[in-house]
Amino acid sequence: MKYKYMLRGKPGVKDSPKKWHANPMPDSPEDVKTMTRAATENTTTSAMEMETALSLWGSYAAKRLLAGESVRVGDLGTLRITFRSKGVENIDDFKASQMIYDVRLRFTPSKEFRENVVNKMTFECGGVLEDGIDYSSVLAYKKAKGLLPVEPVEPGTGGGGGSGETPLG
Repeated sequence: MKYKYMLRGKPGVKDSPKKWHANPMPDSPEDVKTMTRAATENTTTSAMEMETALSLWGSYAAKRLLAGESVRVGDLGTLRITFRSKGVENIDDFKASQMIYDVRLRFTPSKEFRENVVNKMTFECGGVLEDGIDYSSVLAYKKAKGLLPVEPVEPGTGGGGGSGETPLG
């Protein structure tokens, strides 16, 4: 998985010192047709069958979630709804339509699925993002910011051919 370095302060703490953090750079998801073709390659299941099954499962899952149930996603995990709410001192003052907010769908992977993904995860730096400028690599960032070390010039050599540039190594 690619990640990009970004400077961030501590969430919720104004004027906290910024530190470099890695942020994931997920690729754009494939469209359904591409995904079903790839997933059914070398199987007896057709891409159209899988696409239809996903559509049917989506309709079923929406009905179950709207009924307040959790939905099992095969051996992958469970999908459920979460939300936050404001509190009231008197139970008679609670108005769900006004007090419940931040409704979200949450997927909780099964232990096996999570371990299968997490244990095989590798990471690759995809650059640096600072002040709205996207640098393609740490080296490009350091070069642009003048942060590369200057190699000492031996007396009488003129700095390696007289180009005047700092070598990148």
